Amino acid sequence: MRQYLDLVRTILDTGSWQDNRTGIRTISMPGAAMRFDLQAGFPAVTTKRLAFKSVVGELAGFLRASRSAADFRALGCKVWDQNANENPDWLANPYREGLDDLGPVYGVQWRQWPGYKLIPQTQSARIVDAENRGYRVIGPVVDNGEQKVLLYKSIDQLRECLDTIMKNPSSRRILFHGWNCAVLDEIALPACHLLYQFLPNATTREISLCLYIRSNDIGLGAPFNLAEAAALLHLVGRLTGYTPRWFSYFIGDAHIYENHLDMLNEQLTRDPLPLPRLQIDARVPDYRETGVYAPEWLEQIEPGDFSLVDYQHHAALTAPMAV
Repeated sequence: MRQYLDLVRTILDTGSWQDNRTGIRTISMPGAAMRFDLQAGFPAVTTKRLAFKSVVGELAGFLRASRSAADFRALGCKVWDQNANENPDWLANPYREGLDDLGPVYGVQWRQWPGYKLIPQTQSARIVDAENRGYRVIGPVVDNGEQKVLLYKSIDQLRECLDTIMKNPSSRRILFHGWNCAVLDEIALPACHLLYQFLPNATTREISLCLYIRSNDIGLGAPFNLAEAAALLHLVGRLTGYTPRWFSYFIGDAHIYENHLDMLNEQLTRDPLPLPRLQIDARVPDYRETGVYAPEWLEQIEPGDFSLVDYQHHAALTAPMAV
């Protein structure tokens, strides 16, 4: 994880102090990137202990389209508790549905993106085509004086990615999004890691991932997000018959919170250790061995299905999360 420490140093050396919504100042830098060859190991931070059980607990919650902090806690991940129950703006939001509710966060957009079509009633061929694609008619709507038909379907973006990997791996459109403009006012925390693109290579049978993050807390968020996205790539590769290879991580606003400086400066004094390997439990079907495509395992996965092999790390370090 030398790349991570290099990024920390670059932000400390070249970043500038800024205020933000949390009230805790940050040293921020626009535009950053890290790239990992997953054949060299799994990108788990080694200069402190990674909370891996929490990482894969959150991933399992996203894959199940969870919107409750209670669901994440049950999966071993408590990082959503404060956003659900201690953020004053969210507590006052009329869309909040009570204790532990988060709104339609990441996994809901990944697996149940609300898709609508508004089609003039006169365009019968378009309406039929939409119905053939899984949309159902909600009802008639008058839009700017014109009679139209409103149709809806829940879109499983991640499942569509897997289907495309299997059917058309040369496509450069295998991606899913977490930034849904229509529901930003209904969410405890709008998506930070918001765009994932899978890049399979049918010749080498390798699959890579590009992830774009609009805003990244480098002290706490980056190690967590790196491990979570790499675990997702390993799972997708297993279910589709590809070996994970390159993982590229792009950041819009890369920042370090002022109250994380001690933690990060301590890490900079520590030498990185060899990277571990990720192991997925044998109960999860491996397409390369079975030849059976089983995408339903996206929502059947359990946190315990993931483990780190030969994970060496320095002593744990903690710092408060800014909400």
